[in-house]
Amino acid sequence: MAVQFLLGTFISVINIMIHALVTVAAIDIARTAGLKHTTQPRSHLMAAMVTIAVILMVAHTLEVLVWALAYALVGAAPEGSELLYFTFVNYTTLGYGDVTPVQAWRLTGPMTAMNGILMFGWSTAVLFEVLRKTLEHLSAIAASGFNSGDHQELRADAGPGA
Repeated sequence: MAVQFLLGTFISVINIMIHALVTVAAIDIARTAGLKHTTQPRSHLMAAMVTIAVILMVAHTLEVLVWALAYALVGAAPEGSELLYFTFVNYTTLGYGDVTPVQAWRLTGPMTAMNGILMFGWSTAVLFEVLRKTLEHLSAIAASGFNSGDHQELRADAGPGA
């Protein structure tokens, strides 16, 4: 069981590093794009959100591939199972239960799920921050057709200290 825990921790750390790198890049892209003046603020906001969401989805896919590689190296997936499907089910915490890890590696499934849910929560926070900052910028430049009240509503929804 200790080997499973160490493997799961090692792969989780690799994925945290991937997510950190992608997050920094995504925020840099959003910051650069967000500082531009625009005559189409709603399209600008939508483009920023879609771009960041796609970048984060690519990060999640890379993270799933890292887990799939680890599963393949240690033989954690049952014989004859579709490795990528098996990994995605664990990482997304979908939990169909139609394919489970081999007995010797059964701790890797929950560790993959724990890693995945952490990364999805992180991505949600990044998306919300990009939305908040973009709305803040659009309000600051008084973009035409932009309701500055949108930014205030978003801050109120975020709770105290937002």
